[in-house]
Amino acid sequence: MNIQRDIFARLLQWKESPQRQPLILQGARQTGKSFALTEFGRRHYDHVAVFNFDRQAELASVFDRTKDVGRLLHDLSFYTGVPLIPGKTLLVFDEIQECQDALGSLKYFCEDAPEHHVVCACSLLGVALHRNGGGFPVGKVHFERLYPVTFKEFLRAAAPVLYEQTEVLVASGDALPEVLFNQLLQYYHAYQVCGGLPHAASAYLDGEGSDAVESILADTLEAYAADFSKYIDNKDVPRIHDIWRSIPSQLSRKNKKFIFRIVRSGARAREYEAALDWLRLSGMVHKIHVCEKPAMPLTFYEDTTAFKVYLLDIALLRRLAGLPREVIMAQGELFKEFKGAMAENFVLCSLLAQGVEQPHYWTLQGNKAEVDFLIPNGLEILPIEVKSDERISGKSFAVYDSKYAPRQRVRFSLRNVRRDGNLLNLPVFLADWMKDYINK
Repeated sequence: MNIQRDIFARLLQWKESPQRQPLILQGARQTGKSFALTEFGRRHYDHVAVFNFDRQAELASVFDRTKDVGRLLHDLSFYTGVPLIPGKTLLVFDEIQECQDALGSLKYFCEDAPEHHVVCACSLLGVALHRNGGGFPVGKVHFERLYPVTFKEFLRAAAPVLYEQTEVLVASGDALPEVLFNQLLQYYHAYQVCGGLPHAASAYLDGEGSDAVESILADTLEAYAADFSKYIDNKDVPRIHDIWRSIPSQLSRKNKKFIFRIVRSGARAREYEAALDWLRLSGMVHKIHVCEKPAMPLTFYEDTTAFKVYLLDIALLRRLAGLPREVIMAQGELFKEFKGAMAENFVLCSLLAQGVEQPHYWTLQGNKAEVDFLIPNGLEILPIEVKSDERISGKSFAVYDSKYAPRQRVRFSLRNVRRDGNLLNLPVFLADWMKDYINK
């Protein structure tokens, strides 16, 4: 099943912009970047010309010979069967990070041939630039980022009528009818099983069965592990594996702060920083820092030595943790300890996909209280608490409220939509609609 991605709307805005520049679509591997760009081209252009720098290594020689756009287009025409017509053909440079000269050429496409529409799919860009030390066409490209399929996108494909009903109720701000709440909860559990990587999500939606989904997730983890040997010193490859494997146990702790000694006994931060940075730059993990004072800008008040690390996708987190799919669907006691970690990871991924930049978390000195996420919301700081079920006990959110008196707080749980003073409770499966609620 081809899942309708929200990135298509942003790509269309880019196409129609009079200030259009070459576009780089970033994201971790296997999040659907290549498909999104080629499918967008198929829908909105007469022709799509795809040049893959990973599969066609000889393309590098084209960009090595010249920086003249006219000659580049002439030479590239021998590698495609479609005409390269300005405004009618979408030029897709896939895996462009594999060719430094191709990256550099985007400057000249911007300056000398803006009539040509150029988009690039790019994985590991930060890693590649760090490795190559090459220049970058600063100010000459437009960036977009693609995350895994969100729950909203998944629901739209899985149950279009239920999705439309949810949209109407979100717009009204009312509590969800019990029947609709329960249906959404079941789809949320399904999403916890298959996750948002397009191949796995599509397999589930196409009815290929849970075994097929598990096989795809296992293959994805193997493919990611194979990537660990790219662009990094050999001494750091085992350290990347150590960090990667430790993430489920890091998140299963009550205090989810990342601890290097959990990675390996006796491990020191300075020995593992490069490996962790590789994972962050690759988009495979998200790293958020603690902020002891909720004030603008949050980065000014962050402690760079204290942070949490989450995975890019909750199904990969489940699979990496060795949690069987049956445990998710049964929602029994076996799932009690780890479902909080999955709920937090789910909400963080939702926030990032909604365009939230640099989320933080808050702790009171001495770890006496903690709030899961702090995000900027206009001129305010919005505190967010995540609970994995209906139980919402805990004093941390109340401590934060008493200390800072925010205008608005958000708690995700498995309770229905409800406003209580400055506290907005939302079902966790409505995380993708959070902005619709807080901006009412």
